[in-house]
Amino acid sequence: MTSVFSADGKNVPCTVIEAGPCVVTQVKTVEIDGYEAVQLAFDDKREKSTSQPEAGHFKKAGVSPKRKVIEFQEFEHDFKLGDVVGVDLFGESSFVDVTGISKGKGFQGVVKRYNFKGVGDATHGQHNRLRAPGSIGAASYPARVFKGMRMAGRMGNDRVKVENLKVIKVIPENNLILVKGSVPGAKGSYLIIEK
Repeated sequence: MTSVFSADGKNVPCTVIEAGPCVVTQVKTVEIDGYEAVQLAFDDKREKSTSQPEAGHFKKAGVSPKRKVIEFQEFEHDFKLGDVVGVDLFGESSFVDVTGISKGKGFQGVVKRYNFKGVGDATHGQHNRLRAPGSIGAASYPARVFKGMRMAGRMGNDRVKVENLKVIKVIPENNLILVKGSVPGAKGSYLIIEK
């Protein structure tokens, strides 16, 4: 993350995203595939790391092998095979939705995972209960823990979509887009940006 100054002098926190250039590797149609979609590919990878089916797919589009391939079913423009899609698709002061995989935090207790308060006081015989979940269920009937009970477990590493992030600035010569606020995922991770 970084920050930029707006026209009225306010310091705006924003995230810099390298968005493209993406190449159209397949245009799906209702007649052939049963639905309409555009397949975009991003980030070059070595021929050696590419399987033969992938290599043939990219060769048909006339591009070098790519690392990430994503399909979009809703699109405004008329794309053709081999077209290059850049950040000029996004306008400044427009709003975008950003999807990514959030940072994994491992196995966490209920206080960190669900903001439980814990048992509370350290006095009155409590010596190791400060971050405990407390009671979790009923007695002899129904004699089980209900599904969906908020308990300790794996936290993070989930697909997260952050909606309505404002585009602060677009830098087409470097394929960069600055959006207001934070986006899910660690540095260098892949994101999906939708208008």
